[in-house]
Amino acid sequence: MKHSLKVGFSFGVTSAVITTLGLMVGLHSGTHSESVIIGGILIIAIADAFSDALGIHVSEEAENQHNKKEIWESTFSTFLFKFLFALTFVVPVLIFGLSTAIIVSIVWGFLLLAAFSYNIAKEQKRSAWEIISEHLIIALIVIIITHYVGDIVGKMFV
Repeated sequence: MKHSLKVGFSFGVTSAVITTLGLMVGLHSGTHSESVIIGGILIIAIADAFSDALGIHVSEEAENQHNKKEIWESTFSTFLFKFLFALTFVVPVLIFGLSTAIIVSIVWGFLLLAAFSYNIAKEQKRSAWEIISEHLIIALIVIIITHYVGDIVGKMFV
């Protein structure tokens, strides 16, 4: 895979999973509202995808190692992958009850991270369990923190 596409895919998938799950869990524990969660996912899919794409764009420019075409490929692929993978989290909310949708989304997100992490480990000839567990632990920490932040905000303002 070309470097520019690999950058966009790896950043887009990882960011989509972590940010979207964090948002969903936090909003669920704070509001228990399906429409708020769907709205949040759509907003993340658009605003954060643009933000991440610009961040990658600036980062690739700052490296001063890539031509304009590679930089724009990284930018566009980051937006596309972040946008598309974030949108996949709407599906469980539309199909299942909210509490089940949150669990299904967490499983889906962990499967995406585990599969991507496995490929990284294989490519780098490193322990798959080490890389997978590292990435899943970080995702779990985000989920736990956003759950409690959602609880606190829900009790204070809702």
